[in-house]
This record gives sequence, C-alpha cells and structure tokens, in this order.
Amino acid sequence: MKAIVAGGDGFIGWPLSLALSHAGHEVLILDNFARRSLVRQIGSDSLVPLLPLDERLRVWRSVAPRSVPIQYRELDVASDMPGLLDVVAQFAPDTLVHLATMPSAPYSMKTHEAASFTVANNVQATFHVLSAVAEHAPTAHVVHIGTMGVYGYDAEDYKLPEGYLQARVALSDGTTKDISILHPMKPGSVYHLTKAQDQLFFEFFNRQRDLRITDLHQGIVWGANTELTSIDEGLATRFDYDSDFGTVLNRFAAQAAIGHPLTLYGSGTQTRAFIHLRDSIECLLLAIGNPPELGDRVRIFNQFTQMFSVNDVANLVARVGNANIGPIENPRIEREGNVLSAFNAGLLELGLRPTLLAPGLVREILDIASRHRARINPGVIRPMSFWRRSSAK
Repeated sequence: MKAIVAGGDGFIGWPLSLALSHAGHEVLILDNFARRSLVRQIGSDSLVPLLPLDERLRVWRSVAPRSVPIQYRELDVASDMPGLLDVVAQFAPDTLVHLATMPSAPYSMKTHEAASFTVANNVQATFHVLSAVAEHAPTAHVVHIGTMGVYGYDAEDYKLPEGYLQARVALSDGTTKDISILHPMKPGSVYHLTKAQDQLFFEFFNRQRDLRITDLHQGIVWGANTELTSIDEGLATRFDYDSDFGTVLNRFAAQAAIGHPLTLYGSGTQTRAFIHLRDSIECLLLAIGNPPELGDRVRIFNQFTQMFSVNDVANLVARVGNANIGPIENPRIEREGNVLSAFNAGLLELGLRPTLLAPGLVREILDIASRHRARINPGVIRPMSFWRRSSAK
C-alpha cells in the first residue's frame, strides 16, 4: 500500500508513519512544520527533544533497515494547492491520512489572529486534501482524525452514537419516517468548529465525488511513546506540556515533575473521553486496513477507550507523582460538570485491544517528564488562552 501522511511530523503523524513503514507500506510524509513553529512562538517546546525530520528518518533507516524507507516533502497543505495536486498525482496513494491541522482548542481561542489562522489552515487543508484526492486518486481512502468535541457535552440522557443519529421526521401526509443524520454539532472552540466543518466537507465529497472517507472522532490522547518510538531517543514523538498544546494528563505529569500544583480548571468535574497514544495509532491502522466500500457513506468511529473526569486524572497523577492539586479559575466556557456516555464498538469490533489508564503507565510518563524537567518553562504552564477576553477600549 502507498500512504500519504499529511502532518506526518506531528504527535500522532510521526508514530503512525513509523508503524506504516514497519508494516511494509510505502509512506510519504507531507508537513510544513507549523506545529513546531507555533509551540516555539508561545515560549514552549517539546519536553522531549526532537530531531529535524530528515534526521529522524536517518535514525529510522539505521535502526529499522528492513522497513520501507519513508519519504517526505515539505509542503503546506492548506496554502499550496498546486503542490498538493502534483504530489497526489505523482505518488498515487491508496490511502491519505489527513492530520495537517492546527490541533489546539486553547490556541484557537487565544487571539483573533490565532482564531483566523485556525480557520484558514484547517478548513482549507481539508478542502484541498479532498479536492486533490477527488482529482487524482479517486479510489483512495481518506482517513481523518476529528474529535469527540464536535458532539458537545450536553447529551446527558443517551449514549452518543458513532457519528449518526437515528431520527424520526413527520411527513406531509401525517405519517412518520425514520432517517439517519449526522449527530447535531455543538463545538466548544474555534478548533472544534473547524472539525464540525470537516464533517460537512466529508459528507459533500462522499456524496458528490464518491470518495471513501473514514472520520475518527478522537478523545484526549495521553501517553508519550509507542513501541517503535521507544526504540531510539531519536525516534521520540512530541511531548507538549504547555497550556495551549499539551493534553491534560501529559501537562499534569510535567507539572508534577517540577513541583508545580496541578492546574485543575474549575471543579474538574468535566467528563471527557481518553485514549492512549498507542491505541490511537492502532485505531488508525485498523481504519486504514479496513476501508469502507465504494459507495458507502462516510464511516465514523468514536476513537476512545475510557471516560474520566479531569478531577479523576488529576487525583491519579497527584497520587502517583506525589503532587499537589491547585484548582484555578476555568479559562474556558464549558459546563463545570457533565455526564458523558458514548458508543465505541466500531474499532473494538475491528480488533482494538484497549490500553487502560493505570498507575504504572502514569509512572512511565512522570519518569519521562522528570528526566527532561530542565526543559520545562514554568511560564507556559498556567492558562495563556481565555474563552472570554476583555473588549478593546
């Protein structure tokens, strides 16, 4: 199989590229390294040192000489449509994994400029990917990581479906008809808003251009390594710990490593879906290996393994890492507490074996954070982006 991984230098894209290469597939990474740049702009960096992509690939060739060499091309998927069309036409992928988005809800709410960048980058990137595949690789399978956040967190009385909601509508003759529709979207940030827009793009290109598309609605990712990124330090993936780009458990681990109170937002009773990095990669491999048939509607999986409140996560990290919890005012506009339940049978039926949150795995992350604690900038730990901003006077 030939696979393009757009965003293949990122937290998920890099270990996915290694996994595909290790499995014998031909991989082409496309990336403009915006994630590295944006994180540095806010005064942070990956807690685990990262090599430039070309050096990462040299390490991979050295430690895995029997794997298929990974190719890469520096390309801005969102702005260079001619370049993307050329790449897709020449490489002729069987699969295109679309991870080329600005991935942070807090950053998308930081300033008007950050919000505008998020919309321009994410919406254009998705449109360009779908257009290029429709034009030059119409039988290819597009795989995308979205977010559970597109559903919102108000579904108290029912389990969130995997993308589609069964509804009953009244007809003009007084009878009713059962239909299947995309679950109503209730995004909580500009980032989530772009992911909601992605769903409409997918439905349109699936219906109008017959594209095969899988959209993975992912929970919060925790963990720092996969089996392949652990082979050599030069293969490490990103570990963001700052309040804009770090995911909550990894952020807490870094805070514990330097003795900073864990920044629990509000009451911490917000319930969210979680998944380990290893399982995220496994889910992608399962989706790639089991594409929908031509003519099928967009396939949507809920990509998570467990549900926890943020308070549960903070208490576990505090217990394992001997840390204190320091509740602070919530910088976000969200419900303080919610009941969350969702179906996730699709990926389990394909063979996912979940990695469950446990003290031993938390200890692994804490050890990594402790080993690199000298790289932590305490100035980027507390919230730097706020959903409510004072109006300019």
